[in-house]
Amino acid sequence: MTTAPSPSPGRLTGKRIGLLMESDFVEEEISYYQRRFAEEGAEVLLLTRLWGQPSLTFTGHEQRAPVTVTEDLEQLDYTALSRFSALVVPSGQVSDRLRYSEDVAEPAPAVELMRRAFRLPNLVKAFSCHGLLLVTAAPELVRGREVTCHNNLVGDVRNMGAVYTNQDVVIDNDLVTTRTVDECHLLARSVIDMLDPATADGAAPSLASTGGAS
Repeated sequence: MTTAPSPSPGRLTGKRIGLLMESDFVEEEISYYQRRFAEEGAEVLLLTRLWGQPSLTFTGHEQRAPVTVTEDLEQLDYTALSRFSALVVPSGQVSDRLRYSEDVAEPAPAVELMRRAFRLPNLVKAFSCHGLLLVTAAPELVRGREVTCHNNLVGDVRNMGAVYTNQDVVIDNDLVTTRTVDECHLLARSVIDMLDPATADGAAPSLASTGGAS
C-alpha cells in the first residue's frame, strides 16, 4: 500500500492577511483573495468597523451576497497590526464607506488604521481599483509614491501628491496598487511574491509595473 506524500507547506504558511470589508464589495474579488491566499497557507481575516457590535453582515455589489465580519479594525493597535503580513483594500465601495466619519473633525478609524499601517514597512499595503479613496484624508501616506488606480481616481491621486503610473499593477516597496478589479489576480500574485522569501529575498522590489504604458 502506497502512502500519499504529505502536502508541502504553502508559500505563506504562518502569515496573516487582512481584507478590509464593507457593503458593495465585489463578490468575485473577495472570494478570489480568500481562496488564493489560503491556498498558499495564509490565514485570511475580514476586517471592518463594527460600531460596537459583535459582528456585521455586508452585501456584495452584484449578487447582493452576504458576508459576516467579526474582526474589528478599531482594535488593531500597533501590536495587533504587527501580527499581519499584509492588508488589502479591495474594489467596489468598500474604501468610500470605510472613510466615513460621523465627526468631520476626526478621521475615520479606517484612515487611522492606514496611518498605523504605513508606519510599518514590513507590512504590505495593497489597494485595488478605487481602494486609494480610503487615504484621501491622509495624502501624506502616498505623497511621492508610484501608484496606479481606476481612471476615475487619477485626479485624486495626483492631488494627493502621488505619482500616477499608467500600468495595470505597480509595486513601490511595501505598497501595491492595481488599476481595476480585473487585475485582482495580479494584486494577489504580487502580495504572495512579496511575502515569500524565496521570491522576494525578504524584501519587496522597489518598483515593478505590468501592462499599459507609463
